Amino acid sequence: MRLAFVLDRLHARARQNRWLRAFAVCNRLALAAGFIPAGLVKVAGERFTSLSNNHPMGHYLEALHHTGFYYPFIGVLQLTAALLLLLPGTAALGAVLFFPIILNICVLSVAMRFDGSLLTSPLMVLANLFLLCWYYDRLKFLLPFTQPPAPLMPPDGPSLSTRFPVSFFAGAAAAVALVVVGIHSFDVKPFNTLADCRAQFKGSPRTQAGSRFCACIHDQGRPLDQALAEYHRAPDDPAAAPPPTASASLIR
Repeated sequence: MRLAFVLDRLHARARQNRWLRAFAVCNRLALAAGFIPAGLVKVAGERFTSLSNNHPMGHYLEALHHTGFYYPFIGVLQLTAALLLLLPGTAALGAVLFFPIILNICVLSVAMRFDGSLLTSPLMVLANLFLLCWYYDRLKFLLPFTQPPAPLMPPDGPSLSTRFPVSFFAGAAAAVALVVVGIHSFDVKPFNTLADCRAQFKGSPRTQAGSRFCACIHDQGRPLDQALAEYHRAPDDPAAAPPPTASASLIR
């Protein structure tokens, strides 16, 4: 059985499920809501966050803010992708335009361990991928294999399936769980402020190394990779000296 035929059948079945249709609408609205505020800030020429310039992400955002018309151009693209997603007739084009932007943000957030979008950007990538699959019938001709004639879709109405897609939503929940677990696998993060950075080391045996790591990021503005390398080379805190024994006290 040809791969294209299998994909066509799977897609047609998915499009006839009311739950998946509602899920697609929710994804469109959520993704658009994520880009509209960010795009408006860039179009207005305002700085996107209040991060210190010493922060790794602060370095990047400050430089981005001073790139002339390129900075509002990114905002225009974000707003365009969001508006296209809001309209059913252009949602497929919006999903295509949205994907490279959010993928770049996701990779940047993970590389910088940026707490502001470390969770949301991977989830937005997953939501965007779902929409690209949802509009497979419009985008499939971009794929590098021969396509059969597009199957006729039955009209909306009573023929729509109301069966809850347990397997799909279980897989979606598993994907979200993997993202959360992956984010929490980072042993150290710079966080957005010096206080939050130092707070992650409270109660651990590496408070001194952690304090130096946070100072490297927020006070000295050193690159994240260098700060992490120094942190991992640093020893644990020296063990507290044991209290004197009773016999030792008597001798003294």
